[in-house]
Order: sequence, then structure tokens, then C-alpha cells
Amino acid sequence: MDQLKFCTVCASNQNRSMEAHRVLQNAGYNVSSFGTGSAVRLPGPSIDKPNIYMFGTPYDDIYNELSSKDPKLYSANGVLAMIDRNRNTKRAPERWQEQRQVFDVVITCEERCFDAVCDDLLNRGETHNRMVHIINVDIKDNHEEAAVGGRAILRLADLLVAAAKESKDVDNVVMDVLVQWQNEYKNLPALHAISYF
Repeated sequence: MDQLKFCTVCASNQNRSMEAHRVLQNAGYNVSSFGTGSAVRLPGPSIDKPNIYMFGTPYDDIYNELSSKDPKLYSANGVLAMIDRNRNTKRAPERWQEQRQVFDVVITCEERCFDAVCDDLLNRGETHNRMVHIINVDIKDNHEEAAVGGRAILRLADLLVAAAKESKDVDNVVMDVLVQWQNEYKNLPALHAISYF
């Protein structure tokens, strides 16, 4: 069996999907990551004044702008450290709805992102006749939970790859793997859907 192609997805392709992307990439997996929102939103000086960027804005540009705006604030709230991690993983945040890659497993980090991915695939129509497993691992959007979620997603990927090698077909083992994984990570609710590229 060829190597599984993974994708991680959150709203802005900044915290949860990027931590999971980094962890999977460091483990040697073929992985990409995306966001489903209309724009990239990062904490600002107040809750009603977020920093908003277009998808595709390089992480270097975001880092440089925020570090020149208020380095003390963005260091204290962890945003600069997060963006530094991101720019060492890939060039820029990408939007799910604008990509046309084909994946074996898409792991979303929030139910609304799961719904957005499922809706987008349904609206695209299947042009490749290729099944994809969409799995949601519900992760709170903070640095600590993203780290925990990244490790949990790595475990899920490890289980999927091991089971797929044994059975030669990931499609036949996903449900058994999810049951095993959910028993290990009871505090991370999971959803599963099948769609097609």
C-alpha cells in the first residue's frame, strides 16, 4: 500500500491544524494543512479588534507585522511563537476551498470545519472517484490543547497506517481504528464521514 496522504484543517490554518501538521510532518507523514474560514483571524489588542489577513499571506509577513505592532503583547499571548512555528512548517496559511489536492484522510479540528469540508466536497462533485475519510477531532483553540490534539492526531495516523498496512486497505479498517483511538482519547470527541474527490 502506498503512503497515506493526510490533511489537517482548522478555521484559520494557524493553531490546531498547524500543530498537527508539524507533528505529522516531523513523524515523516505526507501531510498538508488548510483553514476553512473566509480569512485568517488572529488575536488582536482586544477581542473586538482581531488581526485579519487573507489566506496566502506569508507567515513571515504576519510575523514581521505583528512583531513591529506590539512585540510585548504578541509575545505574551503566544501568537509570535505560534507564527514562528508555522513559518518553519510551510510558507503561508491556505484555504481548504481553494485547494484541489486529493487526500486519503482529512482530519478537522472543530465540528464547523468538519461540516465545511463535507459540504465543500459534496458541492465539488466527485471527479476522481476517490474515497476520503473525514475525521473530526474536537480540539479547543488554545496553544495547550493544540499540542495535546497534535499528539492525539499523530496517534490516530499511526494507528491508521499500521492497520492499513496489515489489511492493505485503509477503507476497511477506519471504523475499528476510530473505536480503538476513541477509547484512548475519551476527552477528544470524534466524528467520521466518508466523501469522494
